[in-house]
Amino acid sequence: MNVAKQEMLARIRDAHARARQGRVISEGAGIDPGVPGEEYPVPRDYIRGRRTPGVELIDLLVDRLVDYRAEVIRCDDDAKAIGEAVSKALADHGVERVGIPVGLDEAWLGDVDEVVVDEPGLFAPTELDVLDGVVTSSAVTSAETGTIFLDGSPACGRRALTLVPDLHVCVVPADTIVDGVPEAIARLEPTAPITMISGPSATSDIELNRVEGVHGPRTLVVVIAG
Repeated sequence: MNVAKQEMLARIRDAHARARQGRVISEGAGIDPGVPGEEYPVPRDYIRGRRTPGVELIDLLVDRLVDYRAEVIRCDDDAKAIGEAVSKALADHGVERVGIPVGLDEAWLGDVDEVVVDEPGLFAPTELDVLDGVVTSSAVTSAETGTIFLDGSPACGRRALTLVPDLHVCVVPADTIVDGVPEAIARLEPTAPITMISGPSATSDIELNRVEGVHGPRTLVVVIAG
């Protein structure tokens, strides 16, 4: 039995022991239970307003993405360069039939032949599953956490489009990269349907066995433009 599993089981046994004794389960965990009937004061002292220089910011994002096992491609911020990068990524993964959201610039696809535009509500998940991959843009990206935010806009597409196909190629314009999550949230519309992506879909059990592609794309390729 590994150390992490032993620690988790020990915490569960301690919680059960406190419960049998009529004590608060969270006792000793450093948790402030607050006062019953009163609003709990949630601290909002997030770090905001950071302005890391562009080169350092992109290097930090690349480091995080690679650590998450995403593939990263750098290119210039123009349609031709983006198109070449995207088409190369698709070709490298043997993609023939690619889906795109309705508002994506098709110049970003380069010489891809078979393109399926995901008109709103047109495709069911079973129909999306026949796509070899999907290409979208992004709304904003947190370099500190390596998190890409999609906001459901015409260039980002609906959530199902980026969850069903096995490959997601996501274009991240360099001017949409910010330091951290607070700065990213500040740029988003609060009522938008936000999807946050930190690397390819992956999960692991208590034994830390990693499985990829369970809840979304098995492969994430990030094209940083600029």
